[in-house]
Amino acid sequence: MFKVLTKLFGSRNDRLLKELWPMAEQINALEADMQALSDEELAAKTVEFQQRIADGASVDDLLFEAFAVVREASVRTLGLRHFDAQLIGGIILHQGKIAEMKTGEGKTLTATLSVYLNALPGKGAHVITVNDYLAKRDAEMMGKLYGFLGLSTGVIVHGISNEERQAAYAADITYGTNNEFGFDYLRDNMAFSAEELVQRGHHYAIVDEVDSILIDEARTPLIISGPAEQAGELYTQGDALIKQLNPEDFEKDEKDRAVSYTEIGNDHVEELFREAGLLTSGTLYDPENVNLMHAATQALRANTLFTREHDYIVRDDEVIIIDEFTGRMMPGRRYSDGLHQALEAKEGVTVQPENQTLASITFQNYFRMYSKLAGMTGTADTEAEEFEKIYKLEVVIVPTNKDMIRNDVADVIYRDEEDKFEAIVNDIEVVHKEGAPLLVGTISIEKSEYLSEQLKKKGIKHEVLNAKHHEREAEIVSQAGRKGAVTIATNMAGRGTDIMLGGNPDMLIAQLPAKLSDAERETKAEEIRAICLAEHIEVVALGGLHILGTERHESRRIDNQLRGRSGRQGDPGTTRFYLSLEDDLMRIFGGEKMQAMLTKMGFEKGEAIEHPWVTKAIENSQKKVEGRNFDIRKQLLEYDDVMNQQRDVVYSQRRELLSADDVHDVIEDMQADFSVHIGAEFLDGHPEAWHMDELRDALKERLSIESDPKAWFEADDVETAEDMIEKIKDALKEHMAAKEAITGAEQMRGFEKYLVLQILDHHWKEHLLAMDHLRQSVGLRGYAQKQPIQEYKRESFELFEAMLNKVREQTMIALHSVEVEMQTPVVEEAPREAAPVTYNLGEEEEVEAQHTYKRDHPKVGRNEPCPCGSGKKYKQCHGKHG
Repeated sequence: MFKVLTKLFGSRNDRLLKELWPMAEQINALEADMQALSDEELAAKTVEFQQRIADGASVDDLLFEAFAVVREASVRTLGLRHFDAQLIGGIILHQGKIAEMKTGEGKTLTATLSVYLNALPGKGAHVITVNDYLAKRDAEMMGKLYGFLGLSTGVIVHGISNEERQAAYAADITYGTNNEFGFDYLRDNMAFSAEELVQRGHHYAIVDEVDSILIDEARTPLIISGPAEQAGELYTQGDALIKQLNPEDFEKDEKDRAVSYTEIGNDHVEELFREAGLLTSGTLYDPENVNLMHAATQALRANTLFTREHDYIVRDDEVIIIDEFTGRMMPGRRYSDGLHQALEAKEGVTVQPENQTLASITFQNYFRMYSKLAGMTGTADTEAEEFEKIYKLEVVIVPTNKDMIRNDVADVIYRDEEDKFEAIVNDIEVVHKEGAPLLVGTISIEKSEYLSEQLKKKGIKHEVLNAKHHEREAEIVSQAGRKGAVTIATNMAGRGTDIMLGGNPDMLIAQLPAKLSDAERETKAEEIRAICLAEHIEVVALGGLHILGTERHESRRIDNQLRGRSGRQGDPGTTRFYLSLEDDLMRIFGGEKMQAMLTKMGFEKGEAIEHPWVTKAIENSQKKVEGRNFDIRKQLLEYDDVMNQQRDVVYSQRRELLSADDVHDVIEDMQADFSVHIGAEFLDGHPEAWHMDELRDALKERLSIESDPKAWFEADDVETAEDMIEKIKDALKEHMAAKEAITGAEQMRGFEKYLVLQILDHHWKEHLLAMDHLRQSVGLRGYAQKQPIQEYKRESFELFEAMLNKVREQTMIALHSVEVEMQTPVVEEAPREAAPVTYNLGEEEEVEAQHTYKRDHPKVGRNEPCPCGSGKKYKQCHGKHG
């Protein structure tokens, strides 16, 4: 029925495009006017647009003119004119949607239209890329266009200084990777002065390869951590013992990527730990042995679920994670909760100290902070539901500038991997002899290097691109379309770099020796262009780029990304996937039914089956996995949304504290709340039942205040508990005023600000740890017929309330307990400022102030001469802020 209605009325995508084409025509209608402008007049349009915005115009009002200006500026600076399809893509990006544009359609150039328009208000426009190379390349290339129009461009990459980051974010347009943007946000919320902040808000962002960043990486939160106390030796000992286990000691679920001990395994593990002298009493499940159990569990996961060369590599005494979707290394990223330490112990490298979370955020919640978010990719439609539900982003498929003529051949399936790789190598040999370029996609380093060895035996020259050779990524991929080229790549390594049939002349020219003269360089460049053009004609005649997938990924989108490398801009091409019943997808998710049916069909070793039914069955398996992964990400977001509400409260409060010159009003609010809290503790019920002695002791022990509440009560103006609470407030204010009379108001304000930030950070860090433990424990509530997420929401709120109470109480205790005394001042002829005061709060975990000012003479009265020798009364000199 749905297909019938779609045929009758058209799909929503068709209707959206129908609305957008007339807008593209209006932009085209302005082209002649823009061509008539001089360079200076064209550049001056930016100032004109900005003035119109200042006068009340919206960016929507400027769309047609702004896009026309950008297109003309692009022709003059880059020699590139936006196609109509790119104009459509630019409008979609401006509308805060996802533009799905096939590989080679020029997404980088398309983005300039919307980026320029949304940078005009002066609030910053961000372009998010998947790696540093693309960020630098795009910023440099498109920066010429923006610079011509009078807008500045910055780039955020790993390893730059804080000052460079501030300058990059202050630019009109900022390019950078998703990790850098996210970590900068977290670091800003750990800063201790406004001068350290680098980001200036989240106005507009375009996420390049949006599916990779907002889908593939959404399960892994960004975490800034600090060292915890636990040593790495326990992981080394645990790993040695776990390697002695038998297969019957544990059960592994590859679908859910989980492993657990059997009853036999539990007994065996405890026996091993006892023999090693690690388990001295009770069982591994007793509270006092929680660290042993944790190490045993993570060691089991490291040894059974994680594979070297697939999930990680070992380099320079480090375990480096490999991104499962891109095949890229992720240096600096570590698995949490002791898993990384367990992997280090497994591989025999130095076990780094375990870390404790100091700040964290998911990409889902980071990018939802932007007032307007857009994205672009070649493969988003299969995840359209998730984009809509999680990010409120609609996917619009942009038609290609030229018709797609690539031939996607049906999958071919073999009984085992040996047969499959033999067929792959034979087919590579045939195509290679013909001269057509080949791109071979694998899902792991191990498979790519195995295939490389097979090709070496055949004498077939080739390039291998995986996490071990990532430095040459763009260089290798850019030439993968040359005649006779054979390139093996893990997943979508090299994504973002177009494969041009016949080779990319610009990349080859950029590699020419620097010592060449200008004339020699130009001669060589012409030769390279001629060679690439001649090869382009030959490769087109040979059928274009051949894509050969050695295995289906669990996500159709990743397979489509591999396919999308071929057939760009109307080029010919062929794609095919080779499978075996031993592939992970077939083995884990294909199901016994599929395997039984293939066996019944007389599926013998060495035979291959090629049938649309097989391809359809595999895609159905992929849909199931995609649905399961979506559920995992959705559940992660449900939990992180709870955390995000608390994060917003703490970070916004912290930002206000950081930007304020004076936080004394916050301190006074805390004093008032604390007075009510301590009053409720001791002044409950009838006055005769009040605990006056206990109140007196609490004021003395907690706040160092020497007062007699009984004397307050005997005063004429005290009748109720509220009156007593007012007396407590007055006592707190007088106590702090006395300290301030010695230090001066300015120094006391600085101390208050520093102290509140320090205490807030300490308790926030402790709260994050408590939330981690809560997250791990609520999963078990399901056995008690309780909803884990509801339990998490309820208990996390209680934890958050408790944290805020602790911040208030610790701040009051620290402020009132600090001893403040003045050192004997040096007498000078002229007045001088009070001696600088330093504050030492001890280690990061210590939140009580431990600093003392020494006074070597009697306290100075307010009406007595100031001891500094100015001749003024103390209250009019160094005591004037008291």
